[in-house]
Parts: sequence; C-alpha cells; structure tokens
Amino acid sequence: MTQRIIRNAKIVTATEEFTGCMVIEAGVILSIERGDTSVSGAEDWAGDWLLPGLVELHTDNLEKHLVPRPGVIWNAHSATVMHDALCAAAGITTVLDSIVIGDLEQGGARSQTQHVSIQALHECLDEGLLRVEHLLHLRCEVAAPDIVEVFEQYADDSLVELVSLMDHTPGQRQWRDLTKYRRYSERYGRFDDAEYEALVVNLKFYQERYAVPSRAAIVAASHARSLPLASHDDTEVAHVQQASQERIAISEFPTTLAAARAARAAGMRIVMGGPNLVQGGSHSGNVSASELARLDLLDIFSSDYVPASLLQSAFLLRDTVGWSLPKAVNTVTRNPARAIGLTDRGELAPGLRADLIRVRMSADMPIVRGAWHKGERAF
Repeated sequence: MTQRIIRNAKIVTATEEFTGCMVIEAGVILSIERGDTSVSGAEDWAGDWLLPGLVELHTDNLEKHLVPRPGVIWNAHSATVMHDALCAAAGITTVLDSIVIGDLEQGGARSQTQHVSIQALHECLDEGLLRVEHLLHLRCEVAAPDIVEVFEQYADDSLVELVSLMDHTPGQRQWRDLTKYRRYSERYGRFDDAEYEALVVNLKFYQERYAVPSRAAIVAASHARSLPLASHDDTEVAHVQQASQERIAISEFPTTLAAARAARAAGMRIVMGGPNLVQGGSHSGNVSASELARLDLLDIFSSDYVPASLLQSAFLLRDTVGWSLPKAVNTVTRNPARAIGLTDRGELAPGLRADLIRVRMSADMPIVRGAWHKGERAF
C-alpha cells in the first residue's frame, strides 16, 4: 500500500513541537519522527506547521447559510455544501453542526430550518458531497413548548454526538438584563413598546410552564442514550451547581467569571467562543476568553459564528496569553474530541486518523494551506 511521507514540517503533538517527518498509510498516521529524511518522494513542507485537523463542537455557520438575510430561507442542500467547504478551508475536519431545536420564535427562521437542515445533512452525506466529517449538536431551547417532542424525534439519530440545554428567554442567564434582551431582540427590526411587552410576557409564560420539566426530561433521555450534555450560558454559580447535579460535563460559554470558576471546581470542561478572543472580548458584554485563559479556566474553543476563529484562537493563546502552542492547539483539537468521546482523532500520534492541516503564518495570521480528512485532501 502506498505511503505518504511529509518532511520538514513543524509538527505539533499533544505535548511538544518540533521539526520532523510523518508517514501516513491507509488514512492513518503510521509514524512521526524528529529530524529530516532522505526518502525519495517525500513532500517538503518547507517549515510549514503540521497540526491535527480541528474539531468543532458548536458552530452556527450552517445557520448563517440557511438564513443569509432576515426573512430569507436558503436551499438546505446548497447551504450544507457551502458550510462544509468553509469548514474545510478553516482547517476543521470534524464539525458538529449546531441545530437549534424547539420553537421559541413562533414560526421563526429556526423553526423553519431545524427539520430540513438535518434531512439535507443526511442526504448530502449519503451522496458523498461533503469534504469533512459532520456530526450533530442538538441545541435544545428548554422553554419551547415543543422541545421534548422534537428532541425525541432526533435523539436517536446516528449523527448526534452532543446535546446542549439553553434558555434564551428574557430574564434568564445571558438575558438577565432586559435592556440587553430588547437590544438583541430588535436586531432585525424595532418593536413598539406594546409589541415588546407582549413578546416578553409570552416568553416568560413559556419559561415558567415548560423550562423545568422539559430540561429534566431531556437530561434523563440524554443520559439514557449516553449522549454528552452541555449547559449553555451559565451565568450564576447556581446554574453550574444545577448542571453538576445533572451530571453535565461541559459548561458552554459561561458568561461570568464566577460561573467559570464554579465550572472548574465542579470538574466541567469550559468552552469559550473563538470570536471572543479574536475580537478582544465578548460582543455581548460577557466575561472575556482571554481573562479565563490567563486564569487557566478554559479548555475548549468553539468557532461559534466564524469558522476561521478556531485556528486563530490557538495561535493567539500562544502569542497574547503565553500558552505553549501544544496546549493552545489542544483547545481546538484534542480537548473537544475527548469531551465527546472521540479518541481516534484530535492529535498527531501513530495509530490515529490522518486528520491534519498545513498552516503557514502570514502577517501573524495562521493561514490554512491544506486540510486532509482520513488522509484524503479536503481543501
């Protein structure tokens, strides 16, 4: 069987970085060695970085393609293929497509796309149209009246690898401040006071009626299926304590330092958004990723709404926070993979999948020059 040999690459393993060579065979890393090789046919990477393929647990990028403008619903197959191509170009070789389920918006865009997006993903996979591996992250709006019904519809889907629990109703978690909630809710157009008050009253009714029992039902059903669980937008210590009691292992986007500290004390993995670090802070006024990184209260980055931010975040952790590059790269490769039980990828080591990317620095910006999924070129 033909072997592929890479030489003169800056290799980043889970614990160290060095210039060396890699041998790949049948989509698997066969060996990694320090130094050079004189083997005929070896590819010279000219000192470019050789990193594991990135692992993405939470991206809204598919949604951006499904709803490119307010009121516009795009063809789901086209959106899926374009999303996939952008992930490959960003160096993401395993992506959990984050699909919001549960209709809080009473016929809004997300309720129109939740079913067609999952169907289109399966059809694109069946037709061999996608470059990288796609899995599902079900983002559950626990206050939505239909959430348990929709969750049960998809909980046994073979692609589901993560379930998160969200409450985006006014007065809860990230939206404790109703002034901020109004500003967010009017991002696509203004309400008059009566319309806004009616919206708040309706959503608070949903929250009071459905959030507690629906959350309990989804937690129980996820544990019964051994699906990893994440708590979303933990804001108060009590939110983390509840998640810990529910045996939830991931705190996704804690909004305050107190919540992040509580998550660390509870042994939960802490996920932050790459754009938060790249932009120098949260656009919503939440705790900054750099502050959590400096306090070692950060385990995993998600690209959230900008796929390119994932790779940028790893190098920014090195350059601005002072982390070693292996530790920083682990936040976008090994750590997210292990958080959901994927042990065959996420680092460069013999016997693991040849999911890898070639990166070159340009004006202090990491640029993906190539991406391979199971040894096959994806970008």
